[in-house]
Amino acid sequence: MNLPDGLLDSAWTLAAWALFLPLAWHALRRTDWRALAGGAQCNAWLGAIVVLVLLWHLQAGVKPGLALHLLGAGVMTLCFGWAAAFVGFCLVLLGVTLNGAAGWSAFAANALLMGGASIAASRLVQRAVERFLPRHVFVYVFANGFFGSAFSVMTVGLLACLLFGLAGTYPVAYLLDEYLPYFLLLGFSEGWLSGMVITLFVVYRPQWVASFEDARYLGRK
Repeated sequence: MNLPDGLLDSAWTLAAWALFLPLAWHALRRTDWRALAGGAQCNAWLGAIVVLVLLWHLQAGVKPGLALHLLGAGVMTLCFGWAAAFVGFCLVLLGVTLNGAAGWSAFAANALLMGGASIAASRLVQRAVERFLPRHVFVYVFANGFFGSAFSVMTVGLLACLLFGLAGTYPVAYLLDEYLPYFLLLGFSEGWLSGMVITLFVVYRPQWVASFEDARYLGRK
């Protein structure tokens, strides 16, 4: 994660930009800007972006592109929806890149990997929970907040290893032995912290969690 410039060759970089630009435009159009225009929701969204900029700088790694850090995709997706979460992640990445922790030409690859993949995984879990599990507040918190967040990070780790392996950046054996296993530990940390945040938001600031409805999960009419 946090790919620097030159780690991927030009073909992979151009392919990433070709995928990123229409996705970013679609996310901008699908974001509910009217909802974000409200004081509380807008402040929560902007505050989350600032916190994630700081959080993404707290990383560990020994080789370029093989850093590990928390993402916050589960919280962003549950609170603001996938589109606003992706736009927010792009702003987070912009701040990280301006500070020199990621490359400009690799911006699209970073956005797709850390933003697109993690948000898609979190959204997939959310859709599955809504369809197959009971509508209960504890199911919402544990399945979406804990498991969904952990799953999103582990998905990013798997896709990062797949990308580096296909691009020939690092040997596959090295990635499987020295990089991928750490995402299991990172996933546990991400799930635990995100689950706690979602629990606090649901209890004290439910208006910040766009995907949580009292009538659906608490039976209030």
